[in-house]
Amino acid sequence: MMHGIHQYPPMDRVIYGVPLAEALAEEVSRIDARAVYVMASGTLNRETDVIETVRRVLGNRLAGVCAKIGSHTPRIDVVAATNEARATKADLILTVGGGSVTDAAKMVGLCLGNDITVPEQLDRLKAVVTSDGKTERPAVNAPSIRSIDVPTTLSAGEFTAMAGCTDTLRNRKEGYAHPLMMPQAVILDPAVTIHTPEWLFLSTGVRAVDHAVETICSIQPAPFSDGMALQALRLLSAGLPAVKANPGDLEARLNCQLGAWMSIMGALNNVPMGASHGIGHVLGGTAHVPHGYTSCVMLPHVLRFNELVNAVRQSWVSEAMGRPNQAAGDAVAALIASLGLPATLRDVGVTREQLDEVAAGSMHDRWVHTNPRKIDGPPSVRALLDAAW
Repeated sequence: MMHGIHQYPPMDRVIYGVPLAEALAEEVSRIDARAVYVMASGTLNRETDVIETVRRVLGNRLAGVCAKIGSHTPRIDVVAATNEARATKADLILTVGGGSVTDAAKMVGLCLGNDITVPEQLDRLKAVVTSDGKTERPAVNAPSIRSIDVPTTLSAGEFTAMAGCTDTLRNRKEGYAHPLMMPQAVILDPAVTIHTPEWLFLSTGVRAVDHAVETICSIQPAPFSDGMALQALRLLSAGLPAVKANPGDLEARLNCQLGAWMSIMGALNNVPMGASHGIGHVLGGTAHVPHGYTSCVMLPHVLRFNELVNAVRQSWVSEAMGRPNQAAGDAVAALIASLGLPATLRDVGVTREQLDEVAAGSMHDRWVHTNPRKIDGPPSVRALLDAAW
C-alpha cells in the first residue's frame, strides 16, 4: 500500500500573470521591507527597462543593485554580493533573472546568516556526497534575510530550498541547503521573459521537462507530485513550441512558467531524481554546460537506459506529451529537435577528454545513485556519455 508524507514549503505565495510593477509593489508592502537589495541579470540591467521599473517601484526602499553574477553562481561573486548586501543593511533580496541569479540570492542569505566574508569559508557550509551516494550536510544557521524572486527562465530553482554554487578554483559545483533558502514569494510575469534569449528560455523549459519526467519515473514517486508533473508536461510540451513559433505569445509563456512551477513539486517533497539531473550537475560545474542544455543532451539517453525497469511510467510521460505511440526517450528527443536545441555533447562544447572526469565526478552526485536502473560506477556513466556524444 502506498504511504508517505506530503510537506508544504515555507513559501508564502506565488503570484502569476500579474504585471511585475503591480505585484512587486504589493509584495514589498506586505512584507514591509525597508531596504531591498536587488540581484539582477546583467543583460536585463544593461539592455532593458525592467530594472529601471524595479527602481521606480522600490523608490527609497532600494538598498542597492548587483548585476555581476556569473554563470553557475561562482563563489567569488556570491561573497562579493554578500559583503555589499551586509554593508547596505538589506532586509530583503529581490531577484530578477535566471537560475544563476536565483541561486546567488539564496547563497547571499545563507552567507549573511553564517557570517561568511571570504569564499573559502563556504567549505564549512557545503554538502558532501560520498562515492556511495550518501549526502553529508553540515549544520548551518538559517539565512538572515529572505527573497522575492522574479524568474526570467524556466529551470524552476526559485521554488526550491537548495542552491548550487561553483568553486572555480576546483572547478566543482557544490550544493547548499536550508529550508529558509526558499524565496518568500515568487512573481511569474510572462512579459519579463520576453527579454530572455530564445535558446535560454526554451532550453530551461526542457530542464523543467526533465524535472517532470524524472519525478514521474522516480524510484520513490508520490501521488501529488505525479499529478503536478503530468500537468507540467502537458503545459510545457504545448507551450514551448508555441513560444518558438510566436515569441510574443504571453499566454504560452505563462503556461510554460506554470509548467515549470508544477514540474518541481517532486523535488519539494524529496522525490529523488535520476541520472539526467545527476550527470547534468557535473556537466554544468565541470564542463560549463548550461543546465538547460544538459537536459537536452542527457534526458533522452537516460530514459532509454531506464526503460528496462520503468516502461509503464515512461508510457505516462509519452501520453502527457501527446505522443502516446512513441517511446518516452524518442518523444523527448522529438520535442528538443522541434525547438532547434542541441542534441549531443559535441553540440554543447564538451570534449572527449572531459568525459572520464565527468563520469568520475557524477558518482559524487546523489541523484546518480537514485537512478531507476542502477548505475554502479564511472564506466556506466561513461556509457551514457558516449551515447550522448
